[in-house]
Amino acid sequence: MFPPVKEQLELLTRGCVDIVTREELKEKLEHSYTTQTPLKVKAGFDPTAPDLHLGHTVLLRKMRHFQQLGHTVIFLIGDFTGLIGDPTGRSVLRKPLTKEQIVKNARTYMDQVKYILDPEKTVVEYNSTWLSQLTSEDFIRLSARFTVSRLIEREDFKNRLTKGTHLFIHELLYPILQAYDSVALQADVELGGHDQLLNLLLGRDLQKAYGQSPQIAMTVPLLEGIDGVEKMSKSLGNYIGVTEPPDIMFGKVMSISDELMWKYYELLTDVPLDEIERMKEQTRQGTLNPRDCKLNLATHIVEDFHGHEKAQWAREKFLKVFSHKTIPDDIPESSRPPSSEPVELISLIVEEGLARSRSEAKRFIEQGAVSFASVSPDTSLTQFSALKKATNIRTTLDLSYPQKIYLRVGKRKFKVVKISA
Repeated sequence: MFPPVKEQLELLTRGCVDIVTREELKEKLEHSYTTQTPLKVKAGFDPTAPDLHLGHTVLLRKMRHFQQLGHTVIFLIGDFTGLIGDPTGRSVLRKPLTKEQIVKNARTYMDQVKYILDPEKTVVEYNSTWLSQLTSEDFIRLSARFTVSRLIEREDFKNRLTKGTHLFIHELLYPILQAYDSVALQADVELGGHDQLLNLLLGRDLQKAYGQSPQIAMTVPLLEGIDGVEKMSKSLGNYIGVTEPPDIMFGKVMSISDELMWKYYELLTDVPLDEIERMKEQTRQGTLNPRDCKLNLATHIVEDFHGHEKAQWAREKFLKVFSHKTIPDDIPESSRPPSSEPVELISLIVEEGLARSRSEAKRFIEQGAVSFASVSPDTSLTQFSALKKATNIRTTLDLSYPQKIYLRVGKRKFKVVKISA
């Protein structure tokens, strides 16, 4: 049922930051192999946001590795702990979610994780199942297993205390409850992001106190977003969403730096590590173009979420647009009536959904990221060279007569606006 332990270790430890401990992991795998009993592998997700991005999938892919090897993967939804909100990495109190928000976000999570995990082999649990059953006495006895000094070893807690920022008592309960999840599930392994290490170690401590074999704590790195600087985050706008259209996803992967590309290869694909090293060496020697490696990376990633055919379509579209400077033939179109007054280019960009606000549209123009052209209603443009770059944020357009306006913002956003009576 299970591959040899050496083979399992090679796959499972790929890309990990922390393994506490590697020797114990080997022992658990050997026992599993001998008894043909799958390990119980837990990873918790607080449904604090409805959409997943590629940063989340680093952990999901590690879960898939365990799943592929025949182990039992538990996707734990923290619907109870979500009422507190994970304080990890927070400099201020996280706003707790309502039960309605948690249920809605959890449902969306499950719709999205199917891209990575096999739904038929994934055990879904909700920690309210056991945490909501704890009495006041249970909470007191559970809290007595930990010391305040142990809990505030966390950097985020220490920083808030040092700065005099409020640290609320219920936030201290979060890692305790997460640790109890491991006891309730009798987990053999817990997976999490590198910033979750202390929480995972508390789970080990609590399992020992309850007479259980301590879980292996395994963490994966936090993935930088497409800016190559900050952790991937929707709020920072540097994310690649798992539900984004294939061409958008492909273009965003192509926008990352050559240096970051190798980390994406390791954490977001199953390309063998020795092959990745070979490609890196060839690019250093100048015998392999990094752009070709990035094209293959983007194809791998898009194929995971959209399938082979759409990945190939996205690749061909990217090459057509960015290699041959050809305007896509499937640009979204909209219509609007003539205007008796000149229309600001900034307003048009915002109204057509190419910028989220006037300030963002202004910034795009100042960065030279906006180009446009006005043509007769029966004319179709095919080359970028036909578009004129906008250089003045006060640019206005005369939309008083029938015409077509071609708009391009950044590398990937296009729109044709038809002015017709």
